[in-house]
Amino acid sequence: MYQGINVHGAFEHLVLEMAVIFGGASLLGTLFVSFKQPIILAYILLGIIAGPHGISLVVNDGHIDAISTMGIILLMFLLGLHLHPTNLFHQLRQTASVTLLRLFFTATLVAALLHWVFQFIVYDALIAGLALSFSSTVISLKLIPTTTLHHKRVGEVMISILLFEDIIAILAVLLIYGDNHTDWHISIILLPLKTAVFAATAWAFVRFALLPLFRKFDIISEYIFLVSLGWCLTAAEIANECGLSHEIGAFIAGVTLATSPIALVIAEGLKPLREFFLILFFFSVGAQFNPFMPTFLWLATLAAAAVVLISKPWAFRFLLIHLAEERSDRAIDMGLRLGQSSEFSLLLAFGALAAGKLSAGAALVIEGAAIVTFIISTYIVVGRLPTPIASKGGMRSD
Repeated sequence: MYQGINVHGAFEHLVLEMAVIFGGASLLGTLFVSFKQPIILAYILLGIIAGPHGISLVVNDGHIDAISTMGIILLMFLLGLHLHPTNLFHQLRQTASVTLLRLFFTATLVAALLHWVFQFIVYDALIAGLALSFSSTVISLKLIPTTTLHHKRVGEVMISILLFEDIIAILAVLLIYGDNHTDWHISIILLPLKTAVFAATAWAFVRFALLPLFRKFDIISEYIFLVSLGWCLTAAEIANECGLSHEIGAFIAGVTLATSPIALVIAEGLKPLREFFLILFFFSVGAQFNPFMPTFLWLATLAAAAVVLISKPWAFRFLLIHLAEERSDRAIDMGLRLGQSSEFSLLLAFGALAAGKLSAGAALVIEGAAIVTFIISTYIVVGRLPTPIASKGGMRSD
């Protein structure tokens, strides 16, 4: 009986949290859309207001953050569904040098700023520089149209850059969180091999098991939805257990289906579910943010965010033109869309802080700078480039 009461109370609490998040998102979203503002920012603002650093309507945001990760997993799966393996390998070869040089450039600038100007210790400055140098998969690709030929090409290049960054981010996690000097470097050496084996196994499973089932039962839309979602989540979990990540597993799961015509049907069916979880993701980003930082940390936060927002688009434009031979207009487009920090910034900050390898002040700066870049970059992209959520009708493109 006691357990039943607890379960009932937990359920009521979850319903209350969902009511706060989606009811509040509806109200704030209406306000933002009415004033022609990006609706994504309404979700982040709601998290700041209703979260533990605001009026505390949602105090324990840990499980909300865990649930919201589903949005990123589904986003990566859908991206994989639209990217043929041949195109992926070609783009990865083209963009590898661009990605590495741009990460080094941004990380060095941010680390130098925090160490020399704000007197952060070297290790804090280096972790912060690395964390803030990654670009956001969620924001970058949520704001890009997929129906026009030009942006299909832009999207493919951006996906290859973001995927390469995700792999480097996993290496960074191994380096920062490794408890001893033996395990982490062995894991880094094994990472490419594990990725290749996982991808080959996933392709074989899809080729010889999944696609025959789809061909046999493709008239039952519920079955297609169920099996594709099950494949996405199973692959994500297996990849995570193999030392990769949920996101990379989901992406590979999508790519293995991309050669089949059923991929477009699956993508359309999963879009509403993806949006549900992405709303939770943006809310959790806002809920984790503490706006009541000391003035010194706010100055460091704003300075680091400014370096990211200014240096990233310029570096991407220069490197894409000179190393990837992209047209100038496409390079500018991609540079602006990739000009923010990443959800990996928050992951690295919280994990390094929990492991005792990052100071609390540096973690706050990483978190704050990432969210500031989310907000400003979204305004820049929505105001200047075609997006699915553009406030101006002429700029709206899905």
